[in-house]
Amino acid sequence: MSQQQPPVSTALRVERMQTVPVELVTGFYELYREAFEPLRTLAAARHVLSPAEFAEEMADERIDKYVAFDADGSALGLTTFTGDLTAVPWIEPAYFAARHPAHAARDAIYYLGFTLTHPSARRSLVFRTTLQPIIDRVVADRGVVAFDICAHNDTVQHMSATLERWMTGACDGTMRAPDVQTYYEMEVHGPRVA
Repeated sequence: MSQQQPPVSTALRVERMQTVPVELVTGFYELYREAFEPLRTLAAARHVLSPAEFAEEMADERIDKYVAFDADGSALGLTTFTGDLTAVPWIEPAYFAARHPAHAARDAIYYLGFTLTHPSARRSLVFRTTLQPIIDRVVADRGVVAFDICAHNDTVQHMSATLERWMTGACDGTMRAPDVQTYYEMEVHGPRVA
């Protein structure tokens, strides 16, 4: 029988930070490793940053960090978001600018990074709470928000459907997958026999 987690207070407060205080980085990295470690064997792309890479992202002022705190001031969740696509090393800013030149001209193209939630918290509540100011920001700018989801998280966790439902609940918008990177492998069994 699974152990019940204590309910999380709905009195969550979200703070937008450009840098995460050093005292929170280690705890968030532990959550990050816990959340993303299974993807090492479920996704072909590398999803797990090293401690140094993670700390660098937490200190990068180009990337906003939306941190959810409970009523006691404990950090329960983190979502990363940026309007500076050069801060995201695995995407090509020129691709998005070419697809959305009017949005690029007014700096209204954004990238939604990753989300972490403490195991004691209801993931959907914390994620939705950290996502709401991001949705509000994109809606106010009539912007474009891009994100990537590995096949496992999309087909098993239904992340794109969840994000689409939350976004279209706040705005009139269209979600599509403009590009897909497919990994192939070929297992060689030996030479061809004549």
